[in-house]
Parts: sequence; structure tokens; C-alpha cells
Amino acid sequence: MKLGFLGCGKMATALVGGVLKTGVFPAESIRVYDCVPAASEALGQKTGVTAVANAGALAEEVDALVLCVKPADALDALRGLDGKLGGKLVISIVAGLSIAALEKAAGSSTRVVRVMPNTPALVGQGAAAFAIGSTANRNDADLVSKILSAVGCAAEVKESLLDAVTGLSGSGPAYIYLVIEALADGGVLMGLPRDLALKLAAQTVAGSAAMVLQTGQHPAALRDQVTSPGGTTIAGMEQLEEAAVRAALMNAVRAATERSRELGA
Repeated sequence: MKLGFLGCGKMATALVGGVLKTGVFPAESIRVYDCVPAASEALGQKTGVTAVANAGALAEEVDALVLCVKPADALDALRGLDGKLGGKLVISIVAGLSIAALEKAAGSSTRVVRVMPNTPALVGQGAAAFAIGSTANRNDADLVSKILSAVGCAAEVKESLLDAVTGLSGSGPAYIYLVIEALADGGVLMGLPRDLALKLAAQTVAGSAAMVLQTGQHPAALRDQVTSPGGTTIAGMEQLEEAAVRAALMNAVRAATERSRELGA
């Protein structure tokens, strides 16, 4: 089976690297193309995959095509491959484009899976969700899961939930970067050197996330383990609750979800 990537940006580069590293696909089974020839050639030289001359050749050679172009270009890119995607699988990581729109542009015999990834996939720590189209099958879902799991974790959901996924994990890294920045600023305020404060803040967030994932315990239970009566942590927690940090984060997910729905309408 051959896997193709239409578009060779950062997310495509992360996915190619992930499937190669985990052995999901060997380099000789991967084809890539970008409208900027230097991009596909650079990815080919870096990873050993094959860069092809044009999008048509890419579609003809592969069994599954990962669509990694800008939203404004995606539907035209699929329409331009009319007749070359019949019976094949298109995996779209393009934000805001519905399965129905993708299926219409790709052709009725093309199977479609829509994916919402996030940028930590670039360091192998992505959190993605995907929804399968009307003609996609379980083998397609399994393949997409393997590709996404090569750069993090993946979950299958109904398409109606992808906007919520966008609001949570798609936009979520930005929320966490803000948290890391704020924690580091607090450390600087209290006298820590900037570089040390940032390192401690980032590692604290990473370590706390790992505790949730590895122990399976609820975050509230883990929080209680470090919140001693009358201690330092409860004093800090009081300030977070007074500032409504919990509500602010919940509202951020809600607002991003609603915006995603508006963009996809």
C-alpha cells in the first residue's frame, strides 16, 4: 500500500516522520508533493520518501492521500484530481471543511476521513480525533488511527464532535502556552531567573500531564495529593478560584468550539 501527502508543511512533515519512525509505512511506500517544489524535495531528501512531479502523479500512484493544504486551496485541489481518486481514501487534516464538502469535491467513489490534529504532533505528542465519511470503512479508520498514533494519540468521534475537539485539543496548546508563560512570569516576579522559571514551568506542566495519563487518576485526586491543609498549595488555589481560572478555561473551549462551528457553516 502506498501513502501520499498533498502538501509538505509542518504537519505533513510530522506525520511522515512519525509513520517512518514507528514502521507504519516504509519510506519506499510514501509519495509527497507540494506546489512549492523545494518543499517536497526537501522532505524527500530528509526522510528518503519519494517526491513526485505533480499532484496528478501523486494521486495516481497512491492508495491513500493525506490532504495537508491550506483550507482555501483544499477543495480546488481535490477537484483538480477528478477521476484520479476513484476508490481511494482521502484523509483530510484541513480545518473547517466538512466531510460532505470533501466528498463532493473528491468524487462520490472516494472514501473520506476528516481529522482534527494539533501542533504537538510536531514533537510526537499530538492529540487528534477523526470522523469517517459515508463510504469509508473500518479498515480506513484503523489506518488513520495508526497514522495519527505515530505522532501521539487518536480517537474516533462523530463528525458533529469535531468542533468541540477543535475547541479543546486543537486550540488547547495555545491555552497551555499561556499558562506556562504566566507561571514563569510568577517565578520571575518572585525572584527566579527567567530561563530557570520557564524551564520549571514547562516541566511542571509536562510532568503533571504525564501523571494524569500514566496513573489514570482524576486530576482532582492528584491535586488533593499536593494540597496540604493550611499549606502553600491551597493558598495558591484560593487565588486561582478567586480569579475564576477554571471558568475562564471552560469558556475558552466553548468560545473556540462555537467559532469553529461558524467557520465551518
